[in-house]
Amino acid sequence: MTWLSALRRDKRGAAVIELGMAAPVLAVLMIGMVDLSRGYSAKLQLTQAAQRSIEKVMQGTQNTTVYQALTTEAATAAGVPTTDVTVDWWLECNGTRQTNYNTNCPNGNTYARYLTVEVRKKYTPMFKTRYAGFAGGNSDGSWTLKGKAGIRVQ
Repeated sequence: MTWLSALRRDKRGAAVIELGMAAPVLAVLMIGMVDLSRGYSAKLQLTQAAQRSIEKVMQGTQNTTVYQALTTEAATAAGVPTTDVTVDWWLECNGTRQTNYNTNCPNGNTYARYLTVEVRKKYTPMFKTRYAGFAGGNSDGSWTLKGKAGIRVQ
């Protein structure tokens, strides 16, 4: 009986028990930070791929044949299929988007031509989330990341 009462008062193993309770929480936090940083890095790579493809336009020409080649350029730079790349170009006359890029604005209108490139890619973290609505996640536990770049070409 005295042995049980001495064991109850003994505090020497408390630190090990506390560490055992805190270690899983710290491990989950660490893995979560790694997942977030990997996801952000992947998004940054997509944005850089879109910017790299736009650099071709900044070299001088602004016709639609060059823009069609941007889809392949962005897909190659990002390592995704061309179906995951969207290239959009448009003409604005007095701030209103026009349906035909190759037309000219009426005299006296302010005009501007724009180009945007968007690249999409799936990112699967170490811990998949099964809830599709959680932070924009997909039903398979992945997220669709998007990198976008744009420029006014004229």
